[in-house]
Amino acid sequence: MNDADHNRRPIKARSSICSKKAASFLVKTNVSPNQISLISIFFAGIGAMFLSWYPTPVGLLVCAAAIQGRLVCNLLDGMVAIEGGKKSPLGQIYNEFPDRIADSLLFVALGYAIQLPSIGWLGTLAAALTAYIRVFGGSLGLQQDFRGPMAKQHRMAIMTLACILGAIEEKLWNSMYALNIALVIITLGALITCVTRTQAIAVQLNAQNS
Repeated sequence: MNDADHNRRPIKARSSICSKKAASFLVKTNVSPNQISLISIFFAGIGAMFLSWYPTPVGLLVCAAAIQGRLVCNLLDGMVAIEGGKKSPLGQIYNEFPDRIADSLLFVALGYAIQLPSIGWLGTLAAALTAYIRVFGGSLGLQQDFRGPMAKQHRMAIMTLACILGAIEEKLWNSMYALNIALVIITLGALITCVTRTQAIAVQLNAQNS
C-alpha cells in the first residue's frame, strides 16, 4: 500500500491493542503489505465457495468467518505499510484491486446462493462503482470520500450478520430470507452511496469555482 494518510479509510480498529500487536509482528517478518492484500482475496474466495456451493448452516458460518478474515487483511495491510514503514511503489494497485475482486466474489456468490444471480451481479457493479467514484474524486485532487450509507465496512458487516442469521434460519426453518434481505440492502445501499459520493464531489467542485 502507498496511499496518503488523508486518503486512508478511517478504521477505529487500528487503535486496538490486538491490531497493533499483529501489525508489529508482521512488520518484523518478510510478509509484505501487498501479500497481505492478496491473502484477502483468498479469504473472500473461501467465503464465496462455501456460500455458493455449501449454503448450509456450517457453510454460512464459514463464510462469515472468511469475511472477517478478509477484513483483518484489509486492516493489517495498511498498518504494516504505513505505520510499519513498508510502503511499496505498487501499493496503490494492491490497495484497490484485491478489494474489488473480493467484493465481486462474495456478492456474486451471494446472488447465486439465493438464486438471484442478477441481483448479485448488480450489487457487485454497485459496489465497484462506489470505489470508482471515490478514486475518481481523488484523481480530481479532492480528498477521497469514504462515506456511506453502504461503504465497504458496512457491506461486509451486513453480509456477516446475514450469514450468521441465515445459518440459524436454515437450521430452524430451512429458509434463507436473511440472505435475500441482505443482498437487497447491500445493492440498494451501494447505489445510494454512489449518489451521495457523486453529490459530494459536485459540491466540492462547485465550491472550488465559486
